[in-house]
Parts: sequence; C-alpha cells; structure tokens
Amino acid sequence: MTFAEHLLQLRKQRGLKQTELAKIIGIGWRAYQTYERGEREPTLSTLIALADFYGLSLDELVCRKR
Repeated sequence: MTFAEHLLQLRKQRGLKQTELAKIIGIGWRAYQTYERGEREPTLSTLIALADFYGLSLDELVCRKR
C-alpha cells in the first residue's frame, strides 16, 4: 500500500471529508488532496499532525517496514 492509499483509507475509516481532516490538522484542503493523490509529500509538521490525530507512529503512518 502506498502512503497516499494509506491516507485515503485512514480518512475514510473515520468517515471524514478531506476538508474536515485538513481543518483538524491545520492545512488547506487542496494541499491535503495532493497528498492523497500522491502528487506531493507532506511536510514533517503535517506528518506529525496526521500521526497524532490517528494515534500512529510516523513509521506506521508512512507504511515503513523495518
């Protein structure tokens, strides 16, 4: 699973719209949309906000396997 696919899956599991999640983590929804499309990578601060919101480690969020 790609990072973009994982973001989409996590958001849908919570029943949130892109606009709602973007507001919760403090970014614009268009920026968030580019992450789910795999067009751009989020900044470290955005990754931390997403990980905190979902209760995941950064490794879990970005699908990093050891």
